[in-house]
Amino acid sequence: MLRRTTAIILSGIAICLLISVPVLAFTPLGTKLLGDGQPAPRVTFAPTFLTYTPVATPKAIPELTPNGKPPALSANEAMLIDEDSGHILYDLNGERAQPMASTTKIMTAVIAIQTANLDMLVTVRQDAVNEVKNNGGSSAKLKVGEQLKLKDLLYGLLLPSGDDAAIAIADALGGNAQNFTREMNLFAYRLRLFSTHYNNPDGLTYYDANNRPLPGLYTTAYDLARLAQYAMSLPIFAQIVSKTHYNLAASATHNSHSWDNTNTLLATYPGMTGIKTGFTLEAGGCLVFSATRNGHHLLGVVLRSIPENNRFRDAAALLNWGFALPLEMPAP
Repeated sequence: MLRRTTAIILSGIAICLLISVPVLAFTPLGTKLLGDGQPAPRVTFAPTFLTYTPVATPKAIPELTPNGKPPALSANEAMLIDEDSGHILYDLNGERAQPMASTTKIMTAVIAIQTANLDMLVTVRQDAVNEVKNNGGSSAKLKVGEQLKLKDLLYGLLLPSGDDAAIAIADALGGNAQNFTREMNLFAYRLRLFSTHYNNPDGLTYYDANNRPLPGLYTTAYDLARLAQYAMSLPIFAQIVSKTHYNLAASATHNSHSWDNTNTLLATYPGMTGIKTGFTLEAGGCLVFSATRNGHHLLGVVLRSIPENNRFRDAAALLNWGFALPLEMPAP
């Protein structure tokens, strides 16, 4: 009887222990009793919120928008670009390749500015003077043996459109005109001007023994506009082509020179900022031009304007039309 009573008591104690151990282990009270007296950490589930920071959308602004009939031009190829938006406002046969005459000198100047020390002295050689004499070219009135700083010579290249200046620069930077012309074509390729090719640094037409124009000098209004945009991004280029006149005083190494810009619109068209004329019988009148008015910036090209001086009338007509275009919000 005593054994049975003892067994019942021990069984009851065991059951109590089995029930109390989980309670002691997994409750705050049990932790206090079994642990070091510190409250047990409790997992809490604090609410989290995904934060969204909106990205600012560029504010749309009104743009010059082609509307209405463009002006009649004598040019066979033309292009007008809104520099602010990058949009082409007018395109007349803009992808048709044509000779570009002295607008070639834009590339000559770009390479000189980007690859050479503008303070270097350039010596005028006989071939530079012969270029004008033998091909009826335009001249900066350079003399054989003169030494001019490259920066000064760029004014002689771009203002009076000196073919002698172009050859002098090519000789100094490329060793001769042929080597320099190869660099011009490589740089045109780098700029992705795939419809442009040069056969000399000045844009004159060369002829074969039968008096036929040699091939290899051509561009498009579109390529020429893109090259002009690149050139005008170079501060020294933009500074030079904006000048109507440049005087170079005589020094120990060269004579005095006085050069007028062949781009007469600089003196007659309000807001004109550049950039380069050109003319040959094959190319007709050519002009790359840029102007600013009322905060808008336009750049354009006309090729094969006939007669020659119609290039200025064509450019002015395009600019007047472009600046008068309505301002509209861009399409979403």
